[in-house]
Amino acid sequence: MSKCITLTEEEIQIFTGLLTVRKVPKKTLLLQEGEVCQFEGYLQKGCVRIYYLDENGFEVTLAFAVEDWWISDIASFHYHTPSSLYMETLEDSELLVLTPETKETLLVDVPKFERVFRMLVQRRLTVLQNRLIHTMAKPAADRYLEFIALYPTISQRIPQYYIASYLGVSPEFVSIIRKRLATKK
Repeated sequence: MSKCITLTEEEIQIFTGLLTVRKVPKKTLLLQEGEVCQFEGYLQKGCVRIYYLDENGFEVTLAFAVEDWWISDIASFHYHTPSSLYMETLEDSELLVLTPETKETLLVDVPKFERVFRMLVQRRLTVLQNRLIHTMAKPAADRYLEFIALYPTISQRIPQYYIASYLGVSPEFVSIIRKRLATKK
């Protein structure tokens, strides 16, 4: 938060008083398709995968979240509509959570947070826009390099088939890309 706004001690107390710590073991579904998302969470520790099921029932990874990322299904959270997403912890994780009610209280009591959440939405939209453009216009090897730039430590933390799902390629193709890149070094 301190990257975006300056808070008084009282504002910090209000903010921290509204957060709930949630410790979640690996392989826990934080959200399932059809549920209404009841949280926005700041990931202090761990890794979360966000995905949906395609028409054939295959998991399609949309994003990963690691430390210092916020996660939520924004549409479901704000409009109280059923989610089409799944969120699963890939590691033991710890989140600081706001509910719709506590977020609204925060925004009323500390209006500066409107700026913080606007900046978070802008960041997320930028990432999604770039992902869309690169998925449609770039070869898989370039998408892999951009993935590694966006998530520099993640390839050692998650199974290769999740990376393949994110890139829209087979796990075998990710292996080929990795071998080619290793040979170029």
